[in-house]
Amino acid sequence: MSEQTRKVGDFARLDVDRVKRRGYPEAIYCEGKTLEQIQGIAEAIDNSHTTLFTRLSDDHAKVVLKVLPDAFYDPLARLIAYPAETPEPTGVSVLVVCAGTSDLPVAREAMHTANYLGREVDLLADVGVAGIHRLLEHEDTLHEAGVIIVVAGMDGALPSVVGGLVSAPVVAVPTSVGYGAGAGGIAPLLTMLNSCAPGVGVVNIDNGYGAGHLAAQIAAR
Repeated sequence: MSEQTRKVGDFARLDVDRVKRRGYPEAIYCEGKTLEQIQGIAEAIDNSHTTLFTRLSDDHAKVVLKVLPDAFYDPLARLIAYPAETPEPTGVSVLVVCAGTSDLPVAREAMHTANYLGREVDLLADVGVAGIHRLLEHEDTLHEAGVIIVVAGMDGALPSVVGGLVSAPVVAVPTSVGYGAGAGGIAPLLTMLNSCAPGVGVVNIDNGYGAGHLAAQIAAR
């Protein structure tokens, strides 16, 4: 019988069978884990498939990179990928559309996730509705994408605008970026859930990983 789980101390059981079962590997969510726990997990993984470490603090990243010095690291996305090489892309392309520069950490988390799950990915940044001409300048790029991830905070209007322009499915990601009435991402979340454009699905607040994973699965089909 093949190994299905790999026990790490008394705090983790790595789901090494997930690639065989679901087609995609397990990711390591790092927030809330101690440095010792992160080190133990990093020492237990192998390079038979891609492992993503998400939501890393600077100290988490230092620990992982000490164990896996050849890993890819994007400090803005707070994400590490090991091995660093991306797989040969298959399926249709994924486009990540980012409303503002402040949304880039979540957008880049989504971008790297879809890329390391085997999709061709591009990023279109700072094209929010406050300057809608910036988005419309890239209409050809929008129409060429197979799946579009739209990341926005504030009023969260961008996914509806994109959804009204394209035939591709849209994965909307609300972020916690915005002033007080944004309620830490609740305002854009509700806007996206109430989108008048069909074909828009919504993931949780700041969930770039979940958006990238969902887009990669849609793009594969």
